[in-house]
Amino acid sequence: MLTPDNVHARHAAKRKEIEQRLRDFAAIRSMGDAILLSELSFCISAANSSAEAASRAQKGLNEKNLLFSHDASAISSVLLSSHVRFHKNKAKYLIEARKKLFDEKGLEKAMQGRKDSVLLRNFLADEVLGLGMKEAGHFLRNTGLAHEFAILDRHILKNLVSLGVIDEPPKTLTRRRYLDIEKKMLEYCEKSKIPIAHLDLLMWSEQTGRIFK
Repeated sequence: MLTPDNVHARHAAKRKEIEQRLRDFAAIRSMGDAILLSELSFCISAANSSAEAASRAQKGLNEKNLLFSHDASAISSVLLSSHVRFHKNKAKYLIEARKKLFDEKGLEKAMQGRKDSVLLRNFLADEVLGLGMKEAGHFLRNTGLAHEFAILDRHILKNLVSLGVIDEPPKTLTRRRYLDIEKKMLEYCEKSKIPIAHLDLLMWSEQTGRIFK
């Protein structure tokens, strides 16, 4: 767990690995729709499930060539076998998200019309089923489109408590509460001189033992 006494030392120890991971994310942006859609499947799968389960689902969908499929049952089966919660709903969400963002060039249009990354996140959270504020920010970070958002999962919230940024993890995360905590996290990052994308990956690695995504 990160504390005010150890956070800078832990960051210094992992900074190069974190920076490389962020470069990996940035490279994804130019790899085409299939890779972007694969990352979207991870972010949709990860909601209310573990990152490990979401990663298994992402791998399974790629291996079975289901990312561009309309077969909700086949997609759901992969999510279920990967231990992704709400697999039936998420299979439908993934198909609808693909149609909106990729088949109809919605992501490209959104990016052109919303140069402000805050507006782009709001568009994803408001218009794409299966993406809330956390998942929309996660997708943007994992595809190199924006690095300035908090990705508030239980690992991050626990560490924000231990750092004194918030008093306790919220029982529910409304959009207003999410943005309030994100603002506090950004203020902490400004004071500590640790970029928010660095702090997020550092917190996650402290809880799981690795810098993942």
